[in-house]
Amino acid sequence: MPTGAVVALAAALITPAAVAGPATAAPAAGAVTAATAAAAPDIPVANVKAHLAQLQSIATANGGNRAHGRAGYKASIDYVKGKLDAAGYTTTLQTFSYNGSTGYNLVADWPGGDTSHVVMAGAHLDSVTGGPGINDDGSGSAGVLETALAVSRAGLKPTKHLRFGWWGAEEYGMVGSKNYVNSLSSADRSKIDSYLNFDMIGSPNPGYFTYRYDSALDALFRDYFAGLGIATEQDFEGDGRSDHAPFQNAGIRVGGLFSGADYTKTAAQAAKWGGTAGQAFDRCYHSSCDTSANIDDTVLDRMSDAIAYAIWTLSAGDTTPPSGTVFENTTDVQIPDNGAAVTSAVTVTGRTGNAPAALQVGVDIKHTWRGDLVVDLVAPNGTTFRLKNSSGNDSADNVQTTYTVNASAVPANGTWQLKVQDVASQDTGYIDSWKLTF
Repeated sequence: MPTGAVVALAAALITPAAVAGPATAAPAAGAVTAATAAAAPDIPVANVKAHLAQLQSIATANGGNRAHGRAGYKASIDYVKGKLDAAGYTTTLQTFSYNGSTGYNLVADWPGGDTSHVVMAGAHLDSVTGGPGINDDGSGSAGVLETALAVSRAGLKPTKHLRFGWWGAEEYGMVGSKNYVNSLSSADRSKIDSYLNFDMIGSPNPGYFTYRYDSALDALFRDYFAGLGIATEQDFEGDGRSDHAPFQNAGIRVGGLFSGADYTKTAAQAAKWGGTAGQAFDRCYHSSCDTSANIDDTVLDRMSDAIAYAIWTLSAGDTTPPSGTVFENTTDVQIPDNGAAVTSAVTVTGRTGNAPAALQVGVDIKHTWRGDLVVDLVAPNGTTFRLKNSSGNDSADNVQTTYTVNASAVPANGTWQLKVQDVASQDTGYIDSWKLTF
């Protein structure tokens, strides 16, 4: 996981504690049945740790790291590819160039399943130059790899098509995953029903964090851990800092798990999860001590099992998108270049009480430099939720994503507004459409 946040995807007003309440999810989005729960295998943590031992050995033999452009990274890719080739996957090695060095992504497709409905999971395989990167992100890479191998051992015949990815140069700003997403045609992007990201799942002072961006995928993981008697929190530390961001920015539903990086564990979190309050979730984050000794076996085991649970559940699920009551405005609204904010209104009627804690806000803004944009949702009572901040580092086009907002404190009925302001010059665009899904 890179150090700096690249995209601010949610406001401080959307608090983890508030959003962590029960979410309303349609069964088609991956609701769990007894059959799918029973079908998901237990992932042997010893197998996951064996992969980590190999990555540690690779780093030790190659200057102490597995970073982009270094021999340790290519050896890591070769190790994962060899395992997948032997297990019957169709593997593709995608190359790209960054900082004068060749980078590599590895994509593995499991034969069968409906290729117009793809369930994808991934993790970044590179480390920083200053250490072997065994938790960040050998842990996620190993968990995804062992889940992929479990698919092969089970001879799984999923309804949807399964695809796994290992990304390069994430530590330089998700370079590999951006290259992969950008290499896809719009038709191929639309075939990916969901992308699940796993960046750091073995932190030594662990937390149990779920990605909050899609309410149904978030609920899938929260419900899984609730079944183990483990309360989760929604992740804010990883906003825009890992490989889910390029997928999300392309309009693909994303979910995932995270055990914490350099944020400090609070007393409340230590009471809930164990560990040490007042210390970072991973004190070796981006350091030379991020070795095979920098792993908590219990969280690694549980999160690896959760990866398999999600893969088995989603790949067997219905291909119908999440349902719900939708209120939409499709009228184009021009956004003045470096000018005043504009609004687009949606009137909600027929609801009872307050809005949900997982109100989905689907946004489609066409713009030539989305980093110029500040986007807010304004509730009928005037409460404002910051969906997106401006960012000089966010140079891509368009804002096409779904935000999840805890709007449970405001009335549902009334006029809601999407408020957009362009705060810098030279780029233009318009609100194409937006919608609220209750």
